[in-house]
Amino acid sequence: MKKPYQKDDAFLNDVRSRTNDDFRLWWMGQSGFLLQWNGRHLLLDPYLSDSLTIKYHDTDKPHVRMTERVIGPEGLGFVDVITSSHNHTDHLDTDTINPIRCANPALNMVIPEANRTFVADRLQCDPAWPIGLADGTDTTCAGFHITGIPAAHETLSTNDIGQHHYLGFIVRFDTWTLYHSGDTVWYDEMVDKLRHYDIDIALLPINGRSPARRVAGNLDGVQAACLSDAINASLIIPCHYDMFAFNTASTTEFENAARNLQQAYCILRNGEAFNSSALT
Repeated sequence: MKKPYQKDDAFLNDVRSRTNDDFRLWWMGQSGFLLQWNGRHLLLDPYLSDSLTIKYHDTDKPHVRMTERVIGPEGLGFVDVITSSHNHTDHLDTDTINPIRCANPALNMVIPEANRTFVADRLQCDPAWPIGLADGTDTTCAGFHITGIPAAHETLSTNDIGQHHYLGFIVRFDTWTLYHSGDTVWYDEMVDKLRHYDIDIALLPINGRSPARRVAGNLDGVQAACLSDAINASLIIPCHYDMFAFNTASTTEFENAARNLQQAYCILRNGEAFNSSALT
């Protein structure tokens, strides 16, 4: 099993050591990122347990973990806001989210409005607690301005009033704009929607899609690099790989495509941070 760049106390010490005005962004594994800015913390789509490995043990679709987790969720009580882009367990994990809620009762959570009932049932929380977003709607929590953008986890799935079950999130703070796509493939109008936001960093999956996996697919590495270039993102950080052996990808094709497009990119290891000073 792969070791994180840093984990547990070393990771926490790194988080606590940040006192300057830059923001930092740690890859927590899969599609999870911890954003730190101005003493506040936003945790995007974390999966920090072994719940899927346990669930699918002794089945024909084992979720064999490839990389050790960065930290137990109970150590993240300082987080102000948490997101879930959709209902799949690696983006909405009870064993990750509820320990953080216990450690910080003031925690805010942002979800697709279409998923409110499902989220409340899974987390056993007050249905009114999560903040629900739809396409183009927004909220501000702990200084982070978050806007919903549709995602197509194979398809653009909506409820009976047109609210999307899969969302990406535009996160704006200070002069910065991040785009966390959640799980998605490329769809019509995606580029036009995203160009509007002058994105500094795009966080995009690269695991691709394969019918043999029997799970919904995502952008592959070449597509992720091309999408980042098409929306004029200053930098792309790839994710959604190196978590489960049956659903991962090498970064080689992504890196080659990004270089050919002259698209700036950064490859992080689990538990490693990107510092905004690298963009200035």
